[in-house]
Amino acid sequence: MTGEPPASPSPLEAEDGTEAAAEAASTPVEPPVAEMPPQEPEAEADASGDRATQLEAELTALRAEHDTVRSQYMRIAADFDNFRKRQQRDAEDLKVQLICSTLGEILPVVDNFERARQQLNPESEEAQALHRSYQGLYKQLVDVLKQLGVSPMRVEGEAFDPTLHEAVLREPSDAHAEDVVVEELQRGYHLDGRVLRHAMVKVSMGPGPTAAASPETN
Repeated sequence: MTGEPPASPSPLEAEDGTEAAAEAASTPVEPPVAEMPPQEPEAEADASGDRATQLEAELTALRAEHDTVRSQYMRIAADFDNFRKRQQRDAEDLKVQLICSTLGEILPVVDNFERARQQLNPESEEAQALHRSYQGLYKQLVDVLKQLGVSPMRVEGEAFDPTLHEAVLREPSDAHAEDVVVEELQRGYHLDGRVLRHAMVKVSMGPGPTAAASPETN
């Protein structure tokens, strides 16, 4: 049996097929989207834990750095305060040394005034007027010294103190015990509690050997 040949499409059908094929060729084919596998909760927890550990380590390092810087600051501040106090003490000591040096040059003038006062014995009216003028100058000088903090020592009858007195002479004395100042040879002075000039003194050696060896009488 002889097969019949397939019928050829009509011109209209052929045209419709051609348009459909062209439209299908012009339409872009989207690639299939790959699906991401879902992230497991354990992985998320591990990532969060690592981040927290890192932040905690950074915080610890910052605290240690802060403590170190603060310690250095406190040490520098203490050193600067000590330096400031030391400079202030040095300046005060230098000031006192300069004052002592200057007053040390003036004290011999005061000594001469006192010697002259002891030797003067005015009798006439003119001599008395001169003596009053002298006394006025001497009082003015003493007042200036007082304003500067200078005060004289009172040493007679006091126990000998090498930090205050300079023993020039030592002699036996029945009236004073041993190592007692019996006479002031040159006046000493204080300056605000410190020694400006030591006092030159005569010191008792106590009763002499004759008095000590003499027997008691009834």
